[in-house]
This record gives sequence, structure tokens and C-alpha cells, in this order.
Amino acid sequence: MSSTSMKPAVPAKRGGDGTSIVALMVALMAAIFAFQLNASMLSPALTTMANQLRSDDAQIGLTQTVFFTACAVFSLFLPRLGDLAGRKKVLIGMLALTGIGCCISALAVNVPMLMVGRVIQGVAGPVVPMTLLMLHERVTDDARYARLMAILTAVNGGIGGVDALLGGWLAGHFGFRSIFWVMAGVALLAIILVWIFANESHAEETPKMDWLGVVLLSAAFLSIYLAIDQIQKLADANWWLVAVELIAGAALFIGFWQVENHKKNPMVATKYLKQRRTWGLLLTTLLTMTGVFAIMNGIVPALAQDTQFGAGISTDTVSLFTLTPYALVGLAFGPVAGVLASKRGYRFVLRAGLVVSAIAMVFGIFVCHGPAIWNLIVLSVVLGVSYAGTANIMLNGLGIVLSPEDNPGYLPGLNAGAFNLGSGLSYAILYGLQKAFTSSGGATSGYMASMVGGIVLLVLALACSFLIPKPQQEQR
Repeated sequence: MSSTSMKPAVPAKRGGDGTSIVALMVALMAAIFAFQLNASMLSPALTTMANQLRSDDAQIGLTQTVFFTACAVFSLFLPRLGDLAGRKKVLIGMLALTGIGCCISALAVNVPMLMVGRVIQGVAGPVVPMTLLMLHERVTDDARYARLMAILTAVNGGIGGVDALLGGWLAGHFGFRSIFWVMAGVALLAIILVWIFANESHAEETPKMDWLGVVLLSAAFLSIYLAIDQIQKLADANWWLVAVELIAGAALFIGFWQVENHKKNPMVATKYLKQRRTWGLLLTTLLTMTGVFAIMNGIVPALAQDTQFGAGISTDTVSLFTLTPYALVGLAFGPVAGVLASKRGYRFVLRAGLVVSAIAMVFGIFVCHGPAIWNLIVLSVVLGVSYAGTANIMLNGLGIVLSPEDNPGYLPGLNAGAFNLGSGLSYAILYGLQKAFTSSGGATSGYMASMVGGIVLLVLALACSFLIPKPQQEQR
């Protein structure tokens, strides 16, 4: 008997009445909430966690790094496992493990125990691509899928900033453990809704999982990710360790390539890795994330709080003037971007988002000269529309619609890895520019240099976007 078997067709797969689609959207949205809370709800509670666990900010910050690293690694292969074992089954398993991780974190008596919980919670990393694959299997109309996909993906940019505000309130009134219990409750609710309202689906062919390829690719990615994390330390970085990690990552990837070349049913066929739909999209995602992430999550809040060269906004309220407008506008504009994509195509909308993001950062250079609350809000709102509500959503959507039918999970998984690598590189490159120009020209020059760096990276991303082929449904 062949190792490749054909799964029975899923009768509820494609089409269906509006009510069933609404129920499915509610279930998938709950799953995304379960992941997003794990990613963003703890941000305002880190100091409380350090105090209650008798630790320090550096150790608690490391638990965040461990979580996002685990998210990145699990994202590489769980979407492909969903292709083979069943997406509904794998998504429920991911949510169950996430809930268990939340319970371990809530019961943690020290930082090592908290780290174990956070690693397990990282299984939720590929929830967004998994839900988009399930939606794509269920909704055949391309225009309708684009609109619904945008609604789901918009949540991934933050639940309008409410998640972080709620996390701060819970930590202040009930301690940090209450946050993890709320996360566990949302994960349980998501499991119930997915179990009831989602249909099972698989790829067209379901051979055995290529676990050797998984191990090699994950190890290669982890080595490069750790090198980037070390580079972020700048003057304190161990450059010998960086070199070793980069060499190890390259060697492991070469090993992965060789294994995939000789496997009958590889995790990712090398013929796909050579195609523009893979490397064109991954390059665009990597450069876009590198150009934007540290700006909105680091540089702009730092500029807002700087009492000498910035706006002097207090730490308690800085998010209300920077991250909250960014997240709220991105959440609201996401469905609009989906409608535009259904009419003009994913690539056109992506490029429009990249152009406007670059223009926003040109305005950001002006903001660095005279930072005030009003122009920081304008910058946050424009980037919320152009990146969080447009470019980010189109990049996620392209990962789904460009995937081949025989391996729909590989590209969303690799694309998620590119998002995570880009976030690390963003801090390494943009903070490096800021520090270098601050040393030579002062703080304002440092802030401006980071904006210029972001503009250059976004222009490169725009150029790479022309390498992305037109999705098949747009050719019809």
C-alpha cells in the first residue's frame, strides 16, 4: 500500500449558508484571540511578574523571548502537520497545549517554571495561518475569502490595544497569575467553538510527516534566530557566538535541502523553494517586518517618552498615544483592505500599503525634529492603516493563496518564520542605526536614522513585491 493516501472529501468544505460561515468565523476568531492574548496581554504586567516571582526585568524579559522563539519554531511545521493529520484536529491540539501552558505559567513559583509554561504556550504561534487555511478550505469564492481573511488577520495586530490595557488592569488588581487564568479560559472557549463549528480538512495528499526535515529546518531557523537575538545586544554581543550560530544555521539548512532533495514525500519540495512564490514572498515579508516592527514597538514609544528630545509622555500613558491608535486603526481598516484586495488584487493592495508606510516614515523624520502628542498620534494612525491594516494582512493572505494544492501548509509556515525573523532583525538593524547616529550626532539624529533605515527597508520590500507572482485566482 502506498504511503500516500487520499483522505475522503469533506462534504461541508466550500460554500454553505451564511449562518455556518458566521459560526466558523466566530470559532476561528476565538482561536486567534487565544493566541493574541498570549502574545500581547503580558506586556504591561512584566514588572509585576518580576516583583511577585522575586526576579528582575531581564529574567522576565527572557521568558517573553522564549515564548516568541517557540512561536517561530512551531510555526514552521505545524501548518504542514495540519495538512496531513487534519487541521481541525491539530488546531484543537494546539489550543489545548496552549491552555496547559497557561495553567503552568499561572502556577509558576519561579522563573524556570514560568519559562516552561511560556514554551508550551508558544505552540499557539501558527494559529493565524492555520485558521486562514481552514477558512480557505471552507470558502471558495475568492472575493469573499479575501474579505473574511482580512477580518481574521486584522486581529493579529492586537485587539485594538484592549488586550494590553486589560492585562495591566488584571495585574494591578489580582496579580499576574490572573492574566494566565484568563488566557486559559479563552483557550478553553476556543476549543469548544472550534470543536462544534469547524469542519475537518486535509491536503489533497497525506503522506507521513517528514520529521527529519522538520528537525533540520527548525534547528537551522533556531540557530539564525539566536544569532539575531545576540546581535541585538550590539556592543555587548558575543560576536564569536554569532559567527558560530550563523555557520551552524547555514550548515543545518544545507542539510535540510539535501534531505528534502532525496525524500519521496518531503516537508517542502525543493522545487517549491526555488520558485518565486516562495522566496519572493519571504523576502518581501522579511524586509517589511524589519522596516516597521521596531519603529512602532520600540522607536516611537521611546521618542514619545523621551523627556529631553521627545514628547515627554509618561510611561503609564504612552501606549494610549502610540500603540493603541495603531492597533485600533489597523483592526478597523483590515476589512476595508480585504474588500480592496477582492477588487484590485493582493499584490496591488500590498504595494499601496508599503508605499504609504514609507511615506509615513518620511513624516516620522519630521516628527523626530519636533515630537508632540498630535504628530505621534498621526504617525501611529497612518502606520496602523498602511501596515497593520493593509501590508501585514496582504502578506498573510498571499501565504495562503500562493500555496500549491498538494502542500498548502508549507508557505504559510515559512512566511510566519519570516515575520518572526524580521521582528528580531528590525531591532538589531534599526536600534543599531539609532545608537550609531546618537553617538555621533545626538539623540534626534539617532531617531531620524532609524526612520531612514525603515524607509530604505520598505523600499527594498516594495521592489521585492514585484517578484511575487500573481495568485492563481487573480488570473481567472
